[in-house]
Amino acid sequence: MSNSENIRCGVVGVGYLGQHHARIYSALPGVSLVGIFEVDDARAAEICAKCQCPRFHSIEELGRACDAVSVVVPTDKHAQVAVPLLEAGCHLLIEKPLCTSLEEAGKILTAANVAKRIVQVGHIEHYNPVMRFLESAVNDPRYLTADRLAPFNPRGTEVGVVLDLMIHDIGIVLQLVKAPVERIDAVGVNIISPHEDIANARLTFANGAVANLNTSRVSSKKVRELRVFQPGAYLSLDFMNQSGHLLRMDGDTIFDIKREEIPVEKGEPLALELASFVQCVRDHAAPKVGTELGKSALEVAIRITDLIRQQNARKQTL
Repeated sequence: MSNSENIRCGVVGVGYLGQHHARIYSALPGVSLVGIFEVDDARAAEICAKCQCPRFHSIEELGRACDAVSVVVPTDKHAQVAVPLLEAGCHLLIEKPLCTSLEEAGKILTAANVAKRIVQVGHIEHYNPVMRFLESAVNDPRYLTADRLAPFNPRGTEVGVVLDLMIHDIGIVLQLVKAPVERIDAVGVNIISPHEDIANARLTFANGAVANLNTSRVSSKKVRELRVFQPGAYLSLDFMNQSGHLLRMDGDTIFDIKREEIPVEKGEPLALELASFVQCVRDHAAPKVGTELGKSALEVAIRITDLIRQQNARKQTL
């Protein structure tokens, strides 16, 4: 594929998030939005009108017409959508989490390897401009705390809050700490949905680092914040507002502490993520968040979810 050729892109699922994939592809330089697949007739008509693209009537038909496709369906449908698209020869961006089980992850990875196609996992915060600063400034994280709170939304409730929201922060801390998880402690509570809606997890890493993750999808406000403590420095980042500050030692005593506002060049994380995906397809390059990190984050999230369910099951028998 030459650099002058447009990448032919499609979207499977144009609900709350998928509509934005279609919108961005339709405006992204070097991209042609070939079309969408959507089971809801009214929604399909609405998005096709907005983005000036056709509706395809099967996943396989869309796959044959595209170079790359975004999979933006409920998590429990990821594998059954992704595998046929890979077999049709498409590179994929699969929204996070990769899927709901390691068995499904294995099927997706096998299909990708056989087809020799890229699979990027939609851990969008890795494309947030805040993350760019974190990756350059964090070199020896000892303690990390993350708060991710959101008002209730029925979207995503096919899984618990760990797979729905906490997995964002799991992916971030795995990327920053770069060490195996040695121990997990977790608690979670069902409030509205059949799954945990509030959860807290404490991850202890083999190198001694500790991360405390707090997540809720029944909050009265939105919060997406991360704090990182490392020798000589403390960083506080706001992923939602793309801002933050850094406190660091600027002398020999505890009184020599300097505060700096973090320079962040703001941008729409999803647009940055899709532009990066398209460039990876064009260059046949490995994505920033590929299947290795996507599967690792999924594995930790499943361990947390299983621990919460085991604890809650024991409480019900008491």
